[in-house]
Amino acid sequence: MTAVTEGSAMDTAEVFDRLRRHFSPKLALTGGFAGRGAVEVAAEGCRVRLSDGRSALDFGSYAVTLLGHRHPAVAEAVRQQLEAMPTATRSLANPVAAGAAARLSGYLGDALPKVYFGLNGADVVEVAVKLARLATGRSRVVAVRGGFHGKSLGALALTHSPLYRAGLLGSAVDVVHVAADDPAAVWREVAGGEVAAVVFEPVQGENGAVPLDGAVLRQWCEDAARHGCFVIADEIQCGLRRCGERSVALADGLPVDAVLLGKPLGGGVVPLSALLCSERLYAPLAADPFLHSATFGGHPLSCAALPAALHAIEELAGHGEELAGWLDEMLDGLRARHPEVVRAVRGRGLLRGIDCGSPQAAGSMVVELAGAGLLVSPCLSRPTTIRLLPPLVAGPAEVAEAAELLDAALATTGRTLRRGGAG
Repeated sequence: MTAVTEGSAMDTAEVFDRLRRHFSPKLALTGGFAGRGAVEVAAEGCRVRLSDGRSALDFGSYAVTLLGHRHPAVAEAVRQQLEAMPTATRSLANPVAAGAAARLSGYLGDALPKVYFGLNGADVVEVAVKLARLATGRSRVVAVRGGFHGKSLGALALTHSPLYRAGLLGSAVDVVHVAADDPAAVWREVAGGEVAAVVFEPVQGENGAVPLDGAVLRQWCEDAARHGCFVIADEIQCGLRRCGERSVALADGLPVDAVLLGKPLGGGVVPLSALLCSERLYAPLAADPFLHSATFGGHPLSCAALPAALHAIEELAGHGEELAGWLDEMLDGLRARHPEVVRAVRGRGLLRGIDCGSPQAAGSMVVELAGAGLLVSPCLSRPTTIRLLPPLVAGPAEVAEAAELLDAALATTGRTLRRGGAG
């Protein structure tokens, strides 16, 4: 297979042809619209370079690139591990995975000492629920309306959106979804005695960057504990300083039994996710370490990235608070200038949602922005909303550039709405 040559229309056309033939034609269609016929070929920091020579400012990437692209310290850590031992035997003890587990547990204050490494968010959602059911002997799980926890079959049962669960009812996990604003919801569900775990995102990412009420979450945690249920905070998108704190749940003083991390955990260079949990939740896996395993879980390249990624995140944490303030000012201004398009602004820290009122308007915004040079992320569970997920390495110049591009796209969408096109 030949490499894509920058600027070569023939090779770019071949990429889209292969996408149509080997993946979904819709991927080729949406990628073609977003890139205006170009494909991504390189990236560094906040920027993605396209095959036609243009560049785009990356405020999307589904929250993976918290440190931007190819952070030098993370890339160097992976490079050194690649030269030493890129994969594990799975028979011998691996010091890189052991060191990464200790570093991660310490990063959260050793409140949750046990660790399981996966490759993506759904991996650790699956193992967390599996352990909760085994440890309690119960089958039911309480999740939250609007929540997103992955699309593998077990994790999908917790994901609320019917769009992705259609035709897949009757999966092995018995889940009830409760309203996010109902403090008594967990009490009612756990009273029956069959609930193994309560799972929530402190800030719902795919639902449009919606922070859940801390008082409600605290009540849920207390009610779950009274009935011997585990509480699992899914921070795969909102944790690791994305929303200001290392762990949103722990920083808010919520007595959780587990925190799930992912997306930027591999520094935006390699795939990595993690379950951190209590001894009690981990007990079935401690008794039988082969109860749940994966060939590439705790992969040396990914685990080598983790300490470098956490160090870099902490170095930039103060800047992240300043960056969040610039986002506040930018979004307030956009909402004031474009009230016919911007129906609501939500979020926390560097996870923000702009609600455009309709899926058509939001979809138009995503494509318009990508073509103009700003990458954002749509929301799978709330298609009326687009997400801004700026990296910690962004500065005032990048925020100003994003504001200018958003302003122009909102103006274009507003004109379309007034003509009756995208409402």
